[in-house]
Amino acid sequence: MQDALVERLSAPVPRYTSYPTAPHFNESIDAAVYARWLGTLDAKNRLSLYVHIPYCDRLCWFCACHTKQTLRYEPVEAYLKGLSAEIATIGGRMSRDVPVTALHFGGGSPTLLRPDDMVALKTCLTQNFAVSADAEISVEMDPNDLDDARHDALAEIGMTRASLGIQDFDPTVQKAINRIQTFEQTRGVVEAARARGVRSVNCDILYGLPHQTVETLAQTVRAVISLAPDRIALFGYAHVPWMKKHHTMIDEAALPGVVARFDQMQMAVEMLVDAGYEAIGIDHFALPADRLAVAARNGALRRNFQGYTDDAADALIGLGASSIGQLPQGYIQNMPATGDYLRRVGEGGLAVVRGYFFTAEDRARAWVIERVMCDFGFSFADLATRYPELAGAIRSEAHQFVASDRDGLSRIEGDRFMLTATGRPFARTVAAVFDAHLASGRGRHSIAV
Repeated sequence: MQDALVERLSAPVPRYTSYPTAPHFNESIDAAVYARWLGTLDAKNRLSLYVHIPYCDRLCWFCACHTKQTLRYEPVEAYLKGLSAEIATIGGRMSRDVPVTALHFGGGSPTLLRPDDMVALKTCLTQNFAVSADAEISVEMDPNDLDDARHDALAEIGMTRASLGIQDFDPTVQKAINRIQTFEQTRGVVEAARARGVRSVNCDILYGLPHQTVETLAQTVRAVISLAPDRIALFGYAHVPWMKKHHTMIDEAALPGVVARFDQMQMAVEMLVDAGYEAIGIDHFALPADRLAVAARNGALRRNFQGYTDDAADALIGLGASSIGQLPQGYIQNMPATGDYLRRVGEGGLAVVRGYFFTAEDRARAWVIERVMCDFGFSFADLATRYPELAGAIRSEAHQFVASDRDGLSRIEGDRFMLTATGRPFARTVAAVFDAHLASGRGRHSIAV
């Protein structure tokens, strides 16, 4: 019965780290529009910064990020020069009274930067933005890049959260995805970060990888638990060779089917919960004292382009090639092609090439979808208070879905639309019910489980 349900509900749907999703962005949002939006930010806003480093010294075949492999540092140096120019341009177009409460370095591999370049990049940011003294500073880390000098530089820039991609420790799986990384390497990075005062460690695990089984994944989960990370993300591998050509390097015949993927996910969830981690949304886990767990218990959990977060900022500026930002008016995205990005910022301009302007209906549906993804439900009264003109139509859609829900995924309980225990693993599928753009989308998505 469960296998049939998994098969039926595995149809591709968005991950809903934004709404509307990126395939609906358009070229009407250009540099001139972005400049006007930046000028409206002031001291009453709270700002997050995302800095993208689109380079790796090896290309992991499972990765869906915008990045490229380089064995030379010269392209990285040129990129950092352009990135500094963009930072200065954006900082000059907005008020310095806007406090930055969170700073995230992603990629790619930010830790391939030379130590002095890490420090110089942080200095450039603090010179052009009002970075709060207590801002959370998180860095995506590749253990293969790290040495004592880089660890010291990360401490110097004030890193508060270390985020380590692990994926799987099984050698056969690692070879199949071109990600060789031993447990000992990973443990050494965790210990080095904690020795320098980092207060939060996050580890990423993937299920659904080639040659992965329930048994091999269980060994990886046990190893990760032994590191006692504060947070763990458990993602399903998204095989999208039509979008990321290096995914063709993965043998599709070695990939587990949707039922096997679901079994892997359920096993890992049970192990993490049994180890004392609280389940957060569809794919995150945190120790009870962690800020993400506290936010989830308090109804303050958010979801954005970095996934689940406790970041309460109402604006996110993306810096670097391909970066996506969110301002109160809508989304923006920078030019993905690194060369064109560098040309635009080198000329003193903004690199945005597309985006999306929110309508009133988009805001209402974005709130509903975020609550489904974060809280597995939403209050009709809260919806009516926030979006009175659209609450009736959305409430009707919720009732219609429950009435036609032959799988027992949802129910109406008092004032709330809620996912059942059966429905929670399929939150993306349920969230899609409230997506008014999905049918008209041009994008292809990964499977829902």
